[in-house]
Amino acid sequence: MKINWKVRLKNPVFWVQIAAALFVPILAYFGLSWEDMTTWGAIWALLVKAVKNPVVLLSAAVSVFNAINDPTTAGMSDSTRAMTYNQPAKDGESA
Repeated sequence: MKINWKVRLKNPVFWVQIAAALFVPILAYFGLSWEDMTTWGAIWALLVKAVKNPVVLLSAAVSVFNAINDPTTAGMSDSTRAMTYNQPAKDGESA
């Protein structure tokens, strides 16, 4: 599995995808919404409950896998072109 981690870690969209991939399955499993997370204590308690639950962990892991995988390439690797990037490419250019 060849992924250009250096570039992905520089891309803020990647971090939003990972955050959503982790929190959305947790909120869905426990029947909560973003509005229910009004204190840091509530978020921490939810994360502790999630870590103790194998179904939630598996759901979050699958969701993170989907966020990492590039569906425009075969397999799990980035394209040869994407492996040459030094920064995230903008529309119509290669980095």
